[in-house]
Amino acid sequence: MRETESLGLCFENMLIFGGGAGGGGRWRISEWKDIPAELLLRILSLVDDRTVVVASGVCHGWRDAISWGLTHISLSWCKKNMNNLVLSFVPNFTKLQVLILRQDAPQLQDNAVETIASYCHDLQELDLSKSFKLTDHSLYTIAHGCPDLTKLNISGCSAFSDSALAYLSRFCRKLKFLNLCGCVKAATDRALKAIGFNCNQLQSLNLGWCDHVGDEGVKSLAYGCPDLRALDLCGCLLITGIHFVLLHSAHFHCTVFREVYFFRI
Repeated sequence: MRETESLGLCFENMLIFGGGAGGGGRWRISEWKDIPAELLLRILSLVDDRTVVVASGVCHGWRDAISWGLTHISLSWCKKNMNNLVLSFVPNFTKLQVLILRQDAPQLQDNAVETIASYCHDLQELDLSKSFKLTDHSLYTIAHGCPDLTKLNISGCSAFSDSALAYLSRFCRKLKFLNLCGCVKAATDRALKAIGFNCNQLQSLNLGWCDHVGDEGVKSLAYGCPDLRALDLCGCLLITGIHFVLLHSAHFHCTVFREVYFFRI
């Protein structure tokens, strides 16, 4: 209610200066729909994402104006019913480039991700971290619907398989930042071989606590991702250390490699 009240207060106090019928003068907006789209977007750029969602439901004119200009949104503030919010909100906002759906408790289901992939074809950054309920179906739909992704966070999505991740890499070849921390089933040498072959622009990869990752997978990254700069191998117990050295010494492959996070218990 606070967001609605604040919008109402702004509306009541708003004065627009412009040329009226009798020459230059001052005239007052009488209805919500009278606010020009450009002004509305400037106002909403100053408020939080929750208020933007509220504003999109005021009227059709506002929804259309916001959908025309909105490219970044986070719904991580939604602690309940995020799945239903995505299903109702996303189809009207097809120009989204950044969508953050980080959760404290798992809410998202495959139908929400399928909706995102069906409508947001320009998406470049997607955060689905801690989406424990998602299955391989979500990765398959992302692969076909969001080929321009450059940043993907699926950390904690423990149900994904390595075959689905390998499939995703075939279509999302522009990935530069990939967070697979805790994706114990998805992050395997098989998947890393596919990533090394398909995602040659990769710059940062988090494999923290992916205990099925071994030397062969790291070797594939060293040879296939020349722009790799940061690699988190914390908790990857199968790494012998041989390819930890390789990543630093094979500068002809990883020419700008800067950081490896490597931890053994």
